Amino acid sequence: MSAATMNDLAMPLHALRLLAWDFPGLPAMDVRVSPIVPNELELSSHGDFGAFETWREALGILPESVTYREQGAGRTRVLRAVVDFDGVRVSLIGFSALPEQCGEVAS
Repeated sequence: MSAATMNDLAMPLHALRLLAWDFPGLPAMDVRVSPIVPNELELSSHGDFGAFETWREALGILPESVTYREQGAGRTRVLRAVVDFDGVRVSLIGFSALPEQCGEVAS
């Protein structure tokens, strides 16, 4: 098996460029592109779900397509959705601490 090249990442990097061009006012996200999964672009946000929701709406992802889980012994909530964008699998992920972990009082 030959080593991956930058050409192998051209599709997700092109999709990232299109997203930056099409949605310049949306919140910045953590971006991950990997030769391990060369046709995937991962966008993630940390803190609250506001950026996740803004991107979900912009990408036309239906709310019922979003999955929810918890990690870190239940201390972190995770939202995840996947969409095809320009032939690239875009994984949208949002991480948020549970309110009591943020110093807030849960009602």
